[in-house]
Amino acid sequence: MSQVNEDLPQRDAALLVSSRQWPALAHRMHHTTQQNGPLAAHLARIAPDTASWRTGPPSGITARLLLAAHHALTTPLDQPLPTGPRVSTTAARSRSTTTTDTATPKQPAPTEPAAPAHRRTTAPAPRQGRGR
Repeated sequence: MSQVNEDLPQRDAALLVSSRQWPALAHRMHHTTQQNGPLAAHLARIAPDTASWRTGPPSGITARLLLAAHHALTTPLDQPLPTGPRVSTTAARSRSTTTTDTATPKQPAPTEPAAPAHRRTTAPAPRQGRGR
């Protein structure tokens, strides 16, 4: 916490420390220092008034600051910081709704109702026994 207070403006440090994700970020910072990483140099990358995380609606400033701090700690110093969230191409491909295989015909939609069997309404069972 003292390192954050030394390297960042007071307002930015307070936003980080008071966030719910602070323990995870503090662990990442501790891990960086354990690997002899220059924590001050990483944090200095998000301190300028011109940092990209500062632009946007005020309601999302903490989330943008946390993302910027994460990127600053996980991006090597010789590389520029990403300006947006990192995207896993494998995950994106697995969730894609488009297909490249046009030879496979689409299956028709099922005719069963979408409700699970235990939620479906059915007619009452006929009465058993003697009729009068």
